[in-house]
Amino acid sequence: MLGNESEDKSKKRRDDERAALEYPFEKPTESCQLVAISAGVFWARIPMPMALDHINVYVLEDSKGWYLIDTGLNTEASKAAWKELADRYFKEKPLVGVICTHFHYDHAGLASWLMKEFSVPLYMTHGEYFTMRALASSGAVIDRQCQREYLYLAGTPDKDIEKIIGIYGNDPFMPDFPNKYIRLREGDNLSIGGRKWRIVIGEGHSPEHACLYCEEDALLISGDQVLPSISSNVLVSDVEPEANPLKHWLDSLERLKALSSDSIVMPAHGFVFKGLHTRLDQLVAHHHRQFKVLTEFAKNHGRFTAWDAMNVLFPRELKPIDMMLAIGETLSHLNYLNAAEVIVRFKSKDIPDSYCIKSDSYI
Repeated sequence: MLGNESEDKSKKRRDDERAALEYPFEKPTESCQLVAISAGVFWARIPMPMALDHINVYVLEDSKGWYLIDTGLNTEASKAAWKELADRYFKEKPLVGVICTHFHYDHAGLASWLMKEFSVPLYMTHGEYFTMRALASSGAVIDRQCQREYLYLAGTPDKDIEKIIGIYGNDPFMPDFPNKYIRLREGDNLSIGGRKWRIVIGEGHSPEHACLYCEEDALLISGDQVLPSISSNVLVSDVEPEANPLKHWLDSLERLKALSSDSIVMPAHGFVFKGLHTRLDQLVAHHHRQFKVLTEFAKNHGRFTAWDAMNVLFPRELKPIDMMLAIGETLSHLNYLNAAEVIVRFKSKDIPDSYCIKSDSYI
């Protein structure tokens, strides 16, 4: 729900968006079932202990063995699911490789364990692998002073700063990160099962997200770059506060329009679907609605902070983890509009950044 949009209107829009896509396959009925998408291409689900209760993983069959696409979280339940899948399906041929679309824990959290358990190599892009290594070297411990400054400059109230920082403690999903990999680059072709899978890079949600596309059969393994019913987080973080990830995200969505509109899209969450170009248009429209809400807000107010803008984009009570995500999302939109010279940002020493309208044309 955005700004003054009613809950009923928001729900109807989401329902209409879902209805505009086709869902040709039933989801796996259990976590250890493979659903055939095409010859040698299979879909499974690995459970996750959170509101988003699964990750879709894909298994590609080759004459040499099986390639796994994404891994699930570093949990005992995920390990048990992979062991059962291996017992059911992978006895006649070995596992021969793990491909991670990006570094996020639900996608790469078990990469190291799978490499050791099945003696297989890891394939990732440079940007994703070394972001993962940076997390490993720090133990994923945040620089609390850097995070506190980031939140303060966004205009976050002191009590909420402490709530947000308080969520960072012992990470139950912290993986054992792998110490080597095979690099994937834009345009690389992986020959698997008689198909050529081209690496298509997306940005914005993560640094160098790899999608896999088979042009001959119009098959796209999209990871988090294209999801059917939610929009992936596009955040500005304390590590790179001047970044413009939303521009990179929207540019990536535009590049994906070069792929067949009739593609079968295999996302990391939700259902396998058809209607790639329709969904890309929906995702772009989502952010333009947010731009419009922020622009209207800016036109009718004086100077405002990112925290003020966040409460316009996300007008509901938020838990600390949701505050963290919402402020990062809000900053991504503000940085985009600032770079586009729609709004102006004012920076002063020791006080929060503020913004005001410059132009109401953002397209």
